[in-house]
Amino acid sequence: MTTCSLVTGASRGIGAAIAHALAAAGHRVAVHAGRDTAAAERVRDALPGSGHLAVTGDLTAPDACARVVAEVIEGLGDLDVLVNNAGIYAAHPIDATSYADWQQAWHATLELNLVAPANLAWLTVEHLLHRAAGPTGGRLISVGSRGAYRGEPVTPAYGASKAALHAMTQSLAVALAPHGILAAAVAPGFVDTEMARGVLDGPDGAAVRAQSPFGRVATPEEIAAAVGWLATDAPVWLSGTVLDANGASYLR
Repeated sequence: MTTCSLVTGASRGIGAAIAHALAAAGHRVAVHAGRDTAAAERVRDALPGSGHLAVTGDLTAPDACARVVAEVIEGLGDLDVLVNNAGIYAAHPIDATSYADWQQAWHATLELNLVAPANLAWLTVEHLLHRAAGPTGGRLISVGSRGAYRGEPVTPAYGASKAALHAMTQSLAVALAPHGILAAAVAPGFVDTEMARGVLDGPDGAAVRAQSPFGRVATPEEIAAAVGWLATDAPVWLSGTVLDANGASYLR
């Protein structure tokens, strides 16, 4: 039986790599983008296998979350795996940000990085619990961050949102275990993506790479491999896990 998966924020970077990893593992994948339909379609068209889908929607709007999930279920015929990957990372240091901009940064970051994953999780579980096949095998995987543990002085809302995302994942793992649904997360450090390019190509790039004893940052494919394992092959006993994937740059 084919596994059907939704990957949010999958039009580029880590999300696109996750979509490819899941498709290579035999999943039919819904590639989500916030607004760029053409980018989502390009990723969809490059996936191995067939039957994939491109969907768009502003996940900070609860109605859009419901529409996206409904389109995925209709387009793929089912939904077994949710990968919450979409997120934003924007500088707002407390000592160099106006009060109005501080409020906006916290609101925007929490809406996309935390509230949207919570809404999508609810919608996915609602489907899993009421489909004819039952919930067994359902998986909720979130892409968190090393920043949840080490602190993010320049982007404190990002660090807080990812810490909360980890906590939500573990709460759902406990709540959903009786239904056979796994919930887990991956916590990367810096990854070589377009979102991180400004830092990696800037004056702090060498110092960022030196944070890992490997002397580099992760590739999107390395993070996708961890997410793909949790979404496909990891035993259910891994539910509640937050898997560090930071190249030994932060140990806890």
